[in-house]
Amino acid sequence: MKEVYITGLAKFLPNEPISNDEMESVLGMIGGKPSRARRIVLRNNGIQTRYYSLKQDGTLSHSNAELVVESIKKLGVDLNEVDVLSCGTSASDQALPSHTAMVHGLLDAEMEIVSPSGACCSGIHAMKYAYLSIKAGEAQKAITCGSELISPMMMARNFEAESRSESELESNPFIGFEKDFLRWMLSDGSGAALLQDKPNESGLSLKVEWIESRSYAHEYETCMYSSADKNEDGSVKSWKEFEPEEWLDHSVFAMKQDVKLLSSTIVPLGGKYLTEIAKRRNLDVSSVDYFLPHLSSNFFRQQVYDQLKSDGMEITEDKWFTNLVEVGNVGSASIYIMLEELFNSGKLKKGDKLLLMVPESARFSYAYALLTVC
Repeated sequence: MKEVYITGLAKFLPNEPISNDEMESVLGMIGGKPSRARRIVLRNNGIQTRYYSLKQDGTLSHSNAELVVESIKKLGVDLNEVDVLSCGTSASDQALPSHTAMVHGLLDAEMEIVSPSGACCSGIHAMKYAYLSIKAGEAQKAITCGSELISPMMMARNFEAESRSESELESNPFIGFEKDFLRWMLSDGSGAALLQDKPNESGLSLKVEWIESRSYAHEYETCMYSSADKNEDGSVKSWKEFEPEEWLDHSVFAMKQDVKLLSSTIVPLGGKYLTEIAKRRNLDVSSVDYFLPHLSSNFFRQQVYDQLKSDGMEITEDKWFTNLVEVGNVGSASIYIMLEELFNSGKLKKGDKLLLMVPESARFSYAYALLTVC
């Protein structure tokens, strides 16, 4: 089995950063009224700026596939030498063809492609496919990516039909909140990594020690979803089961979050899974030099720290590295964007160990990875 190294990292954040005060003017006001949830959500998530792939007139500046291509260009690699392209996203431009097929269609080289679907973990799942391909000797070079294009889904125009039903919103305001909540959480962007079977001849590389992931979908009901609606019994009704006129009336294609289920579940699962990995991998978390947790919101930062500490997995906060405040929650791309910033920061030295954490709330999954600077 071959060793695998990350030898290059790049990111692309479209257009100029959008401040908290600018958000609603860009996304629009639903029903012509300011959001009741916006200030509360922003105060809790701690995000100050984020990026949208939108022009001033509300049209797209980049598709999701184009966001990925921009970060791949920054890797500066000869695409004719790349064996595998693996791209994860929560929000592809279309249902078919696959997301990676659309990315590949914008590139000029032959290669194998794979498109992991899902939410935040899709980016790290994309990386694991590339990692295993190289480790097994099936590939020598691979590009792996995470990207999100969420802002068009959060535009006020997508919720106008539902907002006209004032009686429904007044009788059950949670209907509005579970959809409005995510409008103030998510950002657009992409990140890319180059993986090889040998390290860089000069400069630093990151040896991939392992990538572990686990799904808990068999234990929990759906928490974050799109192209569907959630029934009172916790089951999910697909867009295919709605009449076409109901798609707008129920904002079926919007991204929604069961906030109560999220708050009670996501943090404890992360501590539980890391404890299992540490025991199986003989990992001493005190040896970790940098901890890169993908946080959807700073609301969870202290909770994650406290949970890990109570599980005997304490990682002191001086070792934490995040950029949520500046770039926002970019879903599957967040771990790439964090890693790229740290990799190019000049802070790393040979021998440093990096622990990555990626939670996914869609139906609850977790991924961890351990990298060594070499």
